[in-house]
Amino acid sequence: MTTLLIAVGAMLGYVVAYRTYGRWLSKKIFQLDPTASVPSVELCDDRDFVPTDKSVLFGHHFTSIAGTGPIVGPAIAVMWGWLPALIWVLLGSVLVGAVHDFGALVVSMRSRGQTVGDVAGRVMNRRVRLLFLLILFMALTIVLAIFGLVIAAVFKQYPAAIFPCLIQIPIAIAIGTWLHTKKGNLLLPSLIALSIMYLTLIFGNAGSLGALNTAMANWSVITWVLILLIYSYIASVLPVWTLLQPRDYINSLQLITALGLVILGLLTAGLIGGAPIEPTGQRIPLEISAPMIRANPEGAPAVIPFLFITIACGACSGFHCLVSSGTSSKQIRCETDAQFIGYGSMLTEGFLATIVILACVSGLGLGTETGSGETFLGEAAYQARYADWESAQGLGAKIAAFVDGSANFLKAMGVSASIAIAMMGVLVASFAGTTLDTACRLQRYVVQELAGTFVGKPDSGENTNLSFHPISWLTNKHGATIFAVTLAFIIAALPAPNTPVSLAQAISGDLPSSYLENSPDAASQVETGGIKGLTWWLTSFGGKGGLILWPLFGATNQLLAGLAFLVIAFFLWRRSTPVWFMIVPMIFMLVVPAWAMLSDLPRWIRAEEPNWIAIFVGGSTLLLEIWMVIEAVILWPKVRGVLELVEEQKSDVIKSPNDSSS
Repeated sequence: MTTLLIAVGAMLGYVVAYRTYGRWLSKKIFQLDPTASVPSVELCDDRDFVPTDKSVLFGHHFTSIAGTGPIVGPAIAVMWGWLPALIWVLLGSVLVGAVHDFGALVVSMRSRGQTVGDVAGRVMNRRVRLLFLLILFMALTIVLAIFGLVIAAVFKQYPAAIFPCLIQIPIAIAIGTWLHTKKGNLLLPSLIALSIMYLTLIFGNAGSLGALNTAMANWSVITWVLILLIYSYIASVLPVWTLLQPRDYINSLQLITALGLVILGLLTAGLIGGAPIEPTGQRIPLEISAPMIRANPEGAPAVIPFLFITIACGACSGFHCLVSSGTSSKQIRCETDAQFIGYGSMLTEGFLATIVILACVSGLGLGTETGSGETFLGEAAYQARYADWESAQGLGAKIAAFVDGSANFLKAMGVSASIAIAMMGVLVASFAGTTLDTACRLQRYVVQELAGTFVGKPDSGENTNLSFHPISWLTNKHGATIFAVTLAFIIAALPAPNTPVSLAQAISGDLPSSYLENSPDAASQVETGGIKGLTWWLTSFGGKGGLILWPLFGATNQLLAGLAFLVIAFFLWRRSTPVWFMIVPMIFMLVVPAWAMLSDLPRWIRAEEPNWIAIFVGGSTLLLEIWMVIEAVILWPKVRGVLELVEEQKSDVIKSPNDSSS
């Protein structure tokens, strides 16, 4: 019953938060005006700036910010017990994450759709703009380099999810084209799309489609990375209404429907127990099988500060400010939609993270199988997955904990095990896919802005007379996107940490004896090396180079949130708008991730094989943050009530409660 009470209480709490704190921010702080001009209308180009129905934009925004973050983060954080994870998700999403996302969306919307990095240059100074854009560039490079691996891993683990994910692309293009040309009602295409997607989920693993799924699941990681980056390039340069918007929208329909079914399954399990366990047919009561607080799990880092970088997207994530200011602010068609898009999406994600926690600490207890086929129940099921930090660290283990736990909720309603697991696999893969294509578009904006710093005006879609410059091609949407995906592919193709065979050894054909002992067939596959050795190495180990930088992502991502808070605070401060409500979240998100990074760096340096790339990038990020904070401290007392110089800005105003002028 505790599980059920937590789920219902969280849902009601989020509704209350939206209607109270969210409304106060909307009316008293940001003073959203339904008649104000917005970038999507003022700068409409039918490509990036497109006025969009708020339900469609909610779908894009929610699926883009969520990714796998609210799943893998909570799924590992319950290692420290369910209570710390739950408290951070509930309080963090309402008081920190939603304020961050909402603020970044409004600030960008009031700045003609500029990214938060560009806004930093105006409300603070040009040095800060460059520093911020560099941090954004590094963070997005990590996302692009790693998410192909994430999606490939999900497909290998849950092959039944492949075809249902791929079919979303033609459905999205059809719906996007129909809505753009017909300007019709969303209800009919939404129902058709949802029906097709669930039919493919139910029947998409049967017969020849099942064989196709299995064959694609066996593709190498580097193959999937290449395919997904090519797709991301196409999605990034096409008008948003063609693919990005409709795919994210229909994804959101499927994902929210799946979440609703999981909640119904949780209610069912809470009232009558889980699915009958053979051979007795007994229903196991739904109970929390994890400890409330687990202070010192074996091998785990300290709960403080690492809890707050382990759970990011479900509570607060710096990546969200990029989505808010990078894509959503360019599509919002009315200022008052911002509360629903910015604040509402984050609360929805917080609720998803809550369900993930309950799936891992209660759902698993309804019955989980090990590799040997043995079924564990209750506390034994939790211990089987979370015995120590090492056993729960792998991507597969984290995803499997959520998929198996939530599938148990569905099975309590009579849903077959295969469909329940496929549904959850599709949910995870779809979230990851929407994050990948949105991140590629965001990286394109960042590259264009960085290049524009040295060259001039970025590509506006028109023929511009830029003087010749070696990097002028990066101001073009195609050039910037090609650069982004090429860099991501190069990093992904690098050898991951602890790769047993180096690229040089594969090309020379001289494989280490320690590897041949465990893989005796490898020598015949490589033969004399050369092209064949290179091909073998790429198919065996390629695509995982993003793991070099992945240890940085948690702290870097959260530092980005703190820096975004800093920009939002300066924007409000210059307009004599109250900022007291974000001071504590801002300081928290600047200090705690830096604390985590400072804890990690010495450990990485002392490692037997130090990851010098991660050490260099992590140290550089910390120095950039310190530099930005120093600039902010010096500037803060000088700018209250002083509007920044505005360059071709027409809608860059948040009205002060004490000053109705702009």
